[in-house]
Amino acid sequence: MRVILAEDSTLLREGLARLLVDEGHDIVAAVGDADGLVPAVEEHQPDVVITDVRMPPTNSDDGLRAALEVRKRWPTIGVLVLSQYVEKRYAAKLLADRSEGVGYVLKDRVAQVEDFLDALNRVAAGSTALDPEVVRQLFAATSQTGPLNGLTDRERDVLHEMAQGHTNAAIGERLHVSQSAVEKHINTIFDKLDLSHATGYSRRVLAILHYLGT
Repeated sequence: MRVILAEDSTLLREGLARLLVDEGHDIVAAVGDADGLVPAVEEHQPDVVITDVRMPPTNSDDGLRAALEVRKRWPTIGVLVLSQYVEKRYAAKLLADRSEGVGYVLKDRVAQVEDFLDALNRVAAGSTALDPEVVRQLFAATSQTGPLNGLTDRERDVLHEMAQGHTNAAIGERLHVSQSAVEKHINTIFDKLDLSHATGYSRRVLAILHYLGT
C-alpha cells in the first residue's frame, strides 16, 4: 500500500512511518503541514492519505480541509483522518458526500496497532472506518431524542456497527447473528428513519449521518 502521511508532530509522524514500513507499506511522502498535503497527493497519487485534523499553518482544521480537497479531487484515494478528540462536525463533514474510503480515528487508536491497521486496511479497500469511541460518544449524545429513539436495542447495535464501517457479514459475526438477520434489521432501520425511498445518496450513508446527529 502506498501511503502519504501528514502530521506536524515529528515524533508521531516518524513513528507512524516506521510502523507502516514494518508492515510492508510504502511511505511515498511525509509532510508536516496541511499546505504540503494536496501537492504531495497530486505528485505521488497514493492509495491512502493519513492526516491529522489540526495542523499548521493555522493549527485549526487545516488538515481536515486538505483531506476534503483530496476526496473531492481524487475520489478513489482513501483518507484516514486522525484526531485528538471526538469532534462530531469533523466526522460529519467527511461523510457528507459519501462514506466510501474514509476513516476518522482518534490518535489514541494508533497505540492499539491491530485496530489502527484494521482501520487503515478498511479505508484502503473503500470502506468506512469510524473510531468506536467516536461512535460511542456520538450515540450517547443522540440516542435519546429524534428518530433514533424509535430503534430497538438490537437495531441500535446494528447501526452502531454500521457507523464504524463494518459490512453486513462482519456485523453478523460481531453480534453473533446471521447475515440475513442483520439485513432485516437494516431494512427496519431504514424504514424507521424514513429512508426507504431515499434516492441520490446511499441509504446506508444517510442512516449513519442520522446516527451522527447531522
